[in-house]
Amino acid sequence: MPRPAYRGRMSTTDARKLTAGSLADVVETLSGHHLAVLTGAGVSTDSGIPDYRGPNSPQRTPMTFQQFTGDEAFRRHYWARNHVGWRHVHRTLPNAGHRALAQMEHRGVVHGVITQNVDLLHEAAGSRHVIDLHGRYDRVVCLSCGTVVERSELAARLDQLNPHFVDDVVADIEIAPDADAVIEQTSHFKVADCAKCGGMLKPDIVYFGETVPRERVERAYALVDEGDALLVAGSSLTVQSGLRFVRHAAQTGKPVVVVNRGATRGDRYATVTLDAGTSETLTDLAESLPTPR
Repeated sequence: MPRPAYRGRMSTTDARKLTAGSLADVVETLSGHHLAVLTGAGVSTDSGIPDYRGPNSPQRTPMTFQQFTGDEAFRRHYWARNHVGWRHVHRTLPNAGHRALAQMEHRGVVHGVITQNVDLLHEAAGSRHVIDLHGRYDRVVCLSCGTVVERSELAARLDQLNPHFVDDVVADIEIAPDADAVIEQTSHFKVADCAKCGGMLKPDIVYFGETVPRERVERAYALVDEGDALLVAGSSLTVQSGLRFVRHAAQTGKPVVVVNRGATRGDRYATVTLDAGTSETLTDLAESLPTPR
């Protein structure tokens, strides 16, 4: 789809004139603008979901799409972990950062959120215009027939196939940010196939090595184009999936603000970067930013 030209006040050069700044710099840069927001795992850490690449995060090697589809042992291991981990995500609640973004959307400061998270906490907080870039943890899709089922429906089938599994491994769990859990003993776990066609089931989540659906990417670009500025919250922007929107906003002359603990791959495109937590910063922004005219 064609992307409308930016009609804001800053040129590309002006939009990059600041680097590391303060909360006051962030407020000054974003005031009066309708904001597109891009969020990452750092937004959900205060809800008890750990991130992948934060300063204190352990080293992780996420399963790739190729491993999941090409190796039965990898697939069994993944579903065993997910069968435990999704329950933790299902119980988590939005934090102050999620609520602040929803509040700003209701006031017209934020016009939409692109999230790299799969936890649905933005929706739970009350955000209405959310693009779940990498999918949702609460759905499962058949790779053969395309049938989509609720994760809770699959959980009931997996409980029948693996009675007492969750109780047996509860002491050996580390929750991961993609509705997964890291557990040791999974060789005896039984995997469920599609109840409709017998095909391979996969969480409705974009894996490493898999591409985001084109239609979803285009909607995200459109959301960035419709805003006057882009606010990035809680993302290291390590992967191209999110970085492309930051690059696009900067190339079209829009102010870009990055709020994250630690440096990000997108800092060179930013008008202002703020090394800070997202919950407190977004709360401050909700209190400080006026409703645009």
